[in-house]
Amino acid sequence: MEWIIALLTLTFLEIVLGIDNIIFISILTNNLPAHQKNRGRILGLALALVFRIILLFSLTWMVKHLTAPLFNVLSHDFSVRELILIAGGLFLLAKSTMEVHHKLDVAHGEHADVRPVASFASAIMQIGLLDIVFSFDSILTAIGLTDMFPVMITAVVISMIIMMVFSGRVADFIHRNPTLEMLALSFLLLIGFMLVVEGFHYEIPKGYIYFAVFFSLFVEILNMRLRKKKELEEGGTTA
Repeated sequence: MEWIIALLTLTFLEIVLGIDNIIFISILTNNLPAHQKNRGRILGLALALVFRIILLFSLTWMVKHLTAPLFNVLSHDFSVRELILIAGGLFLLAKSTMEVHHKLDVAHGEHADVRPVASFASAIMQIGLLDIVFSFDSILTAIGLTDMFPVMITAVVISMIIMMVFSGRVADFIHRNPTLEMLALSFLLLIGFMLVVEGFHYEIPKGYIYFAVFFSLFVEILNMRLRKKKELEEGGTTA
C-alpha cells in the first residue's frame, strides 16, 4: 500500500514539476515551421525522459559527487549541483527575457518580420540544455520523496507519457492566447530566478511559487472569459 501512495504522489509531483518544462518546450517549438512543431515537442519531452532515467540510474554517483563541494566563496560551498542550477537559471532568465522583448516588439509592430523561423537543431539544442536542469530538479524531488527505485522509474515514465499526450494541446492553447503566453514567460522568469537563488543556497519553498503561478493563472482565466463575453456582446450588438 505504501508504494502505491508513493507512486501516485511522486507521479503527481513529477507532472507539476514538468509543467514549466512543457511551457518552455511549447514556446520554443512555436517558433518552428508548422510541420516540425509536434515532432519538436515529442523529441524534447523524449530527451527529458532520457535525462531523467540516466540521472536515476546514476543516483548513487550523483549523491556522492554532484553534491560534493568543489570550492568555497564567502562561506558558501559550491558543488556541481549548484553550478548547474545557477547556469540553468541564468539561461532561463536570458531566454525568457529575449522572448518577452520579441513579443512586445511584434505587438508594437517593430521588427515583426526580422526574426527568422527557428531551426529545428537550434530549438532541440536549447530544449536539451533546459531538460538537464529540469531533470535534475525532478530527480532530487524523487530522491527526497521515496527510496524505492522502481517507484521512481515508474513515476517518471508515467508522468512523461502524460505530458507527451497533452503537450500539443498545451502548446496550441498558449499560442492562441498571447496574454497567457506572456504569463507563461513570466512564470519561466520566476523559475529562472528561483534556480539561481537556490544555487546560492537560499531555499525558496516551491509551494509559494506554485501558489503565485496558479493564482495568476486563475486570474488570467477569469480575464479570458470576460474578454470572450465582451466579444460576444459586441458581436451581438453589431449584428
